[in-house]
Amino acid sequence: MKSKARLMQGNEACVEGAIAAGMKFFAGYPITPSTEVAEIAAEKLPLVGGKFIQMEDEIASMAAIIGASLAGSKSMTATSGPGFSLKQENLGYASLAEVPCVIVNVQRSGPSTGLPTSPAQGDIMQARWGSHGDHPVIALTPSSVRETFDLTIKAFNLSEKYRVPVILLMDEIIGHMRERVELPEISEIEIIDRKKPTVSREKYLPYKADDDLIPPMAYYGDGYRFHVTGLAHDETGFPTNNPAIADKLYRRLLDKIELHKNEIIEWEEQCTDDADIVIISIGGVSRAADTAMKQLRQKGVKVGTYRPITVWPFPEKRLIELADKVNTFVVAEMNLGQMALEVERIIKDKAELIKVNKVNGEAIYPEEIIEKIEEVL
Repeated sequence: MKSKARLMQGNEACVEGAIAAGMKFFAGYPITPSTEVAEIAAEKLPLVGGKFIQMEDEIASMAAIIGASLAGSKSMTATSGPGFSLKQENLGYASLAEVPCVIVNVQRSGPSTGLPTSPAQGDIMQARWGSHGDHPVIALTPSSVRETFDLTIKAFNLSEKYRVPVILLMDEIIGHMRERVELPEISEIEIIDRKKPTVSREKYLPYKADDDLIPPMAYYGDGYRFHVTGLAHDETGFPTNNPAIADKLYRRLLDKIELHKNEIIEWEEQCTDDADIVIISIGGVSRAADTAMKQLRQKGVKVGTYRPITVWPFPEKRLIELADKVNTFVVAEMNLGQMALEVERIIKDKAELIKVNKVNGEAIYPEEIIEKIEEVL
């Protein structure tokens, strides 16, 4: 049974999804265009026994959700470009310390203050490489209000399952869009919680991984004593300078995502069976891509669409398969070619690559994609 239909904003759907997933702590700092996430979390979290705190800055916000997660609360923060930059050091800390948490980035035009109220998708590469060093990353990007709800829940589930920070990489279009949605009942939603230790407190090693490469996680305050650090560490959690132990740690952190990619990665494609041209896009741009595809199909042009839902790890296996039969890929994105770089790496010289880029603070329109495709027909 579904709930009554509602008119809902993307940022609101994010909070609804987070609460449905079990979020009990939110720390943040107001920043356009993510501000509604904090506002609505401040209103609704106390109603479910949760806590909201406005921190003094974005660095502290990221630190706060790490601390809350270590204490056993599912935790989230939300921000936009400049704030996302400030969160990177602590995001790396969460990656190395394997602390589950969700970071929402409602992208706006940049760099620096940029165009604070305008849409953009310029943080794709920052989501993957923003923090220094090799570190695991999962990033999801929705293209509708209902999908924002669903992917927020998935972000929490993946974070809890793999003990990794997960980024919900929205854009201003989706964050501020309002659509009619019907949300599922809580009983219909799959909720995943982190593994807890089954050994005694005396035998517990906080970073001793199971066969799935993920260590069970105790809570601070439930009787297990353990050390958490941003330094390279052994299974006890205490720092080490041993090259072999450090190497094993870093490789496990990446492998726990790499070896489970098939369980993590998600994408959507339309009309690719006979397509000569495939439009690749994410988030708000994918809506324009769908319209462009339909209009070109009406003209007899065999066009399909491919939409990564999991941006990182990038869903490249299927893209490689498409590259064997597609003549041209058109990558449409509100930046100057960040996703196109990844597509180019994957398809190599198997197909032609055309870019549709826009960084003036406006959305990409279907007509702009159609015009670019008609230039090469």
